[in-house]
Amino acid sequence: MPKHIGIVACSAEGAALCYRTICAEAPALMGEHMHPEVSMHTHPLGKYMVHIRTNNWKQVAKLMLSSVRKLADIGADFAICPDNTIHQAYDLVVAKSPIPWLHIAESVAGEAQRQDFRHLGIMGTKYLMTGPVYPKTLVKFGIPCLIPDRKAREKIDTIIFKELVNGLFRESSRRYFNKVIQKLKQRGCDAVVLGCTEIPLLVNPQDCSLPVLDSTRLLARTALKLAIST
Repeated sequence: MPKHIGIVACSAEGAALCYRTICAEAPALMGEHMHPEVSMHTHPLGKYMVHIRTNNWKQVAKLMLSSVRKLADIGADFAICPDNTIHQAYDLVVAKSPIPWLHIAESVAGEAQRQDFRHLGIMGTKYLMTGPVYPKTLVKFGIPCLIPDRKAREKIDTIIFKELVNGLFRESSRRYFNKVIQKLKQRGCDAVVLGCTEIPLLVNPQDCSLPVLDSTRLLARTALKLAIST
């Protein structure tokens, strides 16, 4: 039997994309209309933001643990979190979790290594871009990374929280993200991490100046492979 995937969600749009990816790509591996059992729990994004804004990762971890315990109680075999920012609390969560977890940045790093990317640009919330989630993970794979300048980080963060998490995907914002990606290319990056799980809903890889690493879909695919592994 396939393993039961538990999704610890934070923001709705990114979590929905992760869920849809699992369900949409599973039939090619499992047969028509088939996918592993998937359950999701989420506290309101607003509850997370209170603690993220004050850099209180212990409280973020408590929310994540509350979700994963509920998922474990209904039979989830392992957990994923389609939110890059709150992975800053990952170590605190894993230490007390009743079930194993997959790390979103490790899914990205593994794909970067597979494609032989040598220098990654990181885009996401300002908390993610200036935080340890990707540098700490990528160093294990020998891959350096860069982030946009402060002005760009602030604008990207505003677009994420005022538009993307609310399901607003504006052409002007897409063009701005593409400009930032172009600047990362000029600084020596050979690929860019879409390190906010909503960014893939805005950015079109076909008109980007760099290859993209879609953290949302990469995590979903890693979870799917684990779920159907024997």
